[in-house]
Amino acid sequence: MSFSLNDLPLRADLVGEEPYGAPQLDVPVVLNVNENPYPPSPLIRQEMAAAVVRAAGGLNRYPDREALGLRTDLAAYLGHGLTADNIWAANGSNEVMSHLLTAFGGPGRSVLTFTPTYSMYPEYARNTFTGYVTEPRNPDFTLTADLVLDAVQRHDPTVVVITTPNNPTGTSVGLEVFEAVLAGSDAIVVADEAYQEFSGRPSALELLAESPRLVVSRTMSKAFALAGGRVGYLAAHPAIVDACRIVRLPYHLSAQTQAVARVALAHADELLAQVRSLAAEARSFEAWAREHGYDVVDSEANFTLIGRFPDRHRVWQDLLDRGILIRETGPDGFLRVSAGTPQEMNLLKHALEDLDPTREGSRP
Repeated sequence: MSFSLNDLPLRADLVGEEPYGAPQLDVPVVLNVNENPYPPSPLIRQEMAAAVVRAAGGLNRYPDREALGLRTDLAAYLGHGLTADNIWAANGSNEVMSHLLTAFGGPGRSVLTFTPTYSMYPEYARNTFTGYVTEPRNPDFTLTADLVLDAVQRHDPTVVVITTPNNPTGTSVGLEVFEAVLAGSDAIVVADEAYQEFSGRPSALELLAESPRLVVSRTMSKAFALAGGRVGYLAAHPAIVDACRIVRLPYHLSAQTQAVARVALAHADELLAQVRSLAAEARSFEAWAREHGYDVVDSEANFTLIGRFPDRHRVWQDLLDRGILIRETGPDGFLRVSAGTPQEMNLLKHALEDLDPTREGSRP
């Protein structure tokens, strides 16, 4: 019997939708999802393995549903006088955002953000029945307080999400923008700082003590080389943490996840040393790209937008044919490149140099 998704009583707003996700292809050079290319060291892996073995001794019991040990360690890592009461941890920053919109969004409410930005935001809104409204960034992809406040006044959102550094552009937002929005609105204001460790700018954490409606969202996927561990977290007033606790699924972080994340935090200094080298690699690639005639968006993250390509998909395919996977995302005519190892970046540079300049889309 023939049976497909079309035969199911799918929600009307999901008909025709495709699952989110960048390509996962087995190629020699993977530079498409802003991962940290350096795995934890053998010593750290050994400690993680031992921590998982210890956790396995209690796998017949549910894990600590409050993840208090992990939240305490995250608070110590962030500093700023934070305690476990200020921290919420979840299955990646994706689940953090889902918790926030489940708690503060919903029918009749909206979330405002500024494009181009992270492509999962509309899906968080859709899944929580929250209205999704956007305004364009400045032509250089920056944000000013006036631009954001004007959008807030016109749309009256319940939640405002400001990504800094922004994905996919890598541009950062100054603290004065957050201060202005917090002063001029009653909305929950989310500073999505997934790539903050790669930036040299002050964090919105500096504003938390005096800002009970501010949320600072982070992830361990990038800086801590823990993309496979699936740990995201937020720092906020304890009342916001309590709101997330209401809507979370029971036991949403496994005992193994909590154990591995705590080992990573115990080795923060070693893991963050790779962050500095990745940021330097990204800036070096940007300098190379400019020298070779590409348009480059100034980035403060571990990735770079280069263009402009009349046919960016053809360039993407040309590179993939050479075993190099980058991301076809962001503004028209641009491609996003994650920072990799020096060897990976050299292979990318050679491939870009070798592309046929007479072929449409192969060169800017």
